[in-house]
Amino acid sequence: MTTPVKIYIAGHRGMVGGAILRQLQARQAAGEDLQLVTRTSAELGLTNQAAVQAFMQAERPDQVILAAAKVGGIHANNSYPAQFIYENLMIECNVIHAAFEAGVHQLLQLGSSCIYPKEAPQPMAEDALLTGGLEATNEPYAVAKIAGIKLCESYNRQYGVDYRSVMPTNLYGPGDNFHPENSHVLPALIRRFHEAVQSGAKSVTIWGSGTPRREFLHVDDMAAASLFVLDLAPEIYQRETKPMLSHINVGCGEDVSILELAQLVAQVTGFAGEILTDPSKPDGTPRKLMDVTRLQRLGWRASIGLQAGLAQTYDWFLQQDSDDLRSK
Repeated sequence: MTTPVKIYIAGHRGMVGGAILRQLQARQAAGEDLQLVTRTSAELGLTNQAAVQAFMQAERPDQVILAAAKVGGIHANNSYPAQFIYENLMIECNVIHAAFEAGVHQLLQLGSSCIYPKEAPQPMAEDALLTGGLEATNEPYAVAKIAGIKLCESYNRQYGVDYRSVMPTNLYGPGDNFHPENSHVLPALIRRFHEAVQSGAKSVTIWGSGTPRREFLHVDDMAAASLFVLDLAPEIYQRETKPMLSHINVGCGEDVSILELAQLVAQVTGFAGEILTDPSKPDGTPRKLMDVTRLQRLGWRASIGLQAGLAQTYDWFLQQDSDDLRSK
């Protein structure tokens, strides 16, 4: 009899971790011999070093997928910078070190495109890392995610383990956070336009000038790319990376302006009014487009288009809204 591959998914209740868990469960259903391990934040606080060490020693997984993080949009990053840097550093340090101590040879850490300098050449290639200053509004979070990359690379160099990092562009999809203040731009727009339709509003005002450009990737594509990178044979992964520049960008390779995005959301939600901009609000980085050449050379491309992904995400949002109403 073969021993099942034991995989711990940290952050399985988050948008990305949930998508990865669903795809691993589908692999199980298709016959792969996997043992999936999860813990809620109430069961295991990842900022608690002793608790994480005890968990890893007890479970001793074969692989760890680190999708847990404290995340948020511009408002949240501006409002809670200490929490963003502290919690993300602690999660990364605790999980990566405890995994190593428990004999975990394979680990995949998920980061963010905000690791790149504010003025990085577009599209942003992996070697733009640490070549310039970061966007001020999310610098604490970005510094923590850069530290995660360097943790993985340093453990690889010193201990010969196989810890990899993937850096997604802006993600969206089922499981996203639609909070009116603390969410990212796309779910915030979905909620705002939905509420405008419900209230009969004649106009919707979006933050900033509307000119910054952003790339968006459906979370199911991100989950597929994450497992693709984790499954790569070491010699193939190492062929496309460097010991201290080992992270891989994940994106679709196309971007839209925030105003164009708002227009797409308006179509999906059925809003027919006027879309206004508010230049007094911050724009953030002028453009964030990932160079996905490295990932494409390895053999993976995104498959879910933005319009189709938005429609599916809005359907999911409506279902949650209906569930909330039924529960009251």
